[in-house]
Amino acid sequence: MKAEIVAVGTELLLGQIANTNAQYLSQKLAEIGVDVYYHSVVGDNAQRIRDVLQRARSRSELIILTGGLGPTEDDLTKDVVAELIGRPLVEHRPSMEKIVAFFSQYGIPMTENNRRQALVIEGGRVFENRHGLAPGMAVQDKQDGVWFVLLPGPPKEMKPMVESDVLPFLLSLVSTSQIIHSKVLHFYGIGESILEDKIKDLIRQQSNPTIAPLAGDREVKLRLTAKASSREAAEQLLQPLVEELYRRLGKYIYAEGEHARLEQVLVDELRRRGETVAVAESCTGGRLSGALTSVPGSSAVFPGGVVTYSLATKRDVLGIPQHDLEQYGTVSRQTAEAMATHVQRLCRATHGIAVTGVAGPHELEGQPVGLVWIAWRLGDDSHVQQYRFVGDREEIQTRATKTAMFKMIQLLRQKG
Repeated sequence: MKAEIVAVGTELLLGQIANTNAQYLSQKLAEIGVDVYYHSVVGDNAQRIRDVLQRARSRSELIILTGGLGPTEDDLTKDVVAELIGRPLVEHRPSMEKIVAFFSQYGIPMTENNRRQALVIEGGRVFENRHGLAPGMAVQDKQDGVWFVLLPGPPKEMKPMVESDVLPFLLSLVSTSQIIHSKVLHFYGIGESILEDKIKDLIRQQSNPTIAPLAGDREVKLRLTAKASSREAAEQLLQPLVEELYRRLGKYIYAEGEHARLEQVLVDELRRRGETVAVAESCTGGRLSGALTSVPGSSAVFPGGVVTYSLATKRDVLGIPQHDLEQYGTVSRQTAEAMATHVQRLCRATHGIAVTGVAGPHELEGQPVGLVWIAWRLGDDSHVQQYRFVGDREEIQTRATKTAMFKMIQLLRQKG
């Protein structure tokens, strides 16, 4: 089945919100073997919506629309679809009762336009909105057999509706017995062009499964996709490819999964071991602590951290001797190692991480912009490495933060 996703809303065209619905729907449709060939975004204008749908119905068997089901005059989606397929809008009594009860419960006067939310296309299948007021619906054009699925725009309403009602409904329409299953590998410490060069032979000979490099936030991902009769069969097709990628590039892979993040992986690794880490930061200014504490439950593995931006705070808070700081400088191997050791002891943590460097825009102590020392203290063992990051201040800080987490994950895994 060939599908097309149409997002309705002028706010999308103005860049006020991102079209995350299309990304989510494409992933979900792929899982049930529905091929998405086109994405469109159109504003809240009846004629332009009509034009987009006329083009879509000429090339797709399934058109999924998000947005434009609300109570205001610019919520036009179901009006246009109803007109397009020649069916009237009728009131859906359960939805109307729900809307009336909602306003009554909260003591809010219900304006007449809210009744529009209970209108559905006659003869269609209605999907209950358990997290909002406007129901979704599916209706087929009897002339050409094209299915239209209309969904609310807010993700908090749309996603539960898709999971509970829309996907089971679409599965009943899909004639093929094949599904599409993907696995995502996350890489750090290697650029997209270098990674692609190392696997260009695999990309050239791909058929099923396929390989798609994706550039992320200073990271690289590979999406591996297989089509098979079942998820288990697709996994079997993917496994040899995954093993070959680990053989060639394993030292750069830090996780598998759609939404993996370095900070989440590090917190999970520490939690699994029953260990903790403390951090001392200079040039990253708290970004490393912020990344770790953004993970729910990180308090179990992160007792604390300090930002020691000046020589004085490195001396007074961490307890690094003044003589050592003056002799080696605040941006040095010795200072990075001392920071990691002292913060580990200060916070009584299993491990310590320290970052000190020059984020720019000016040199510091004769050291160039982008030079960063990172130290990892694992138990009684210290590891220190110098990096030369390129970019502006924010880029250097972000790369230093991510590198500190990635190397910590590597070192923990090497310990076994």
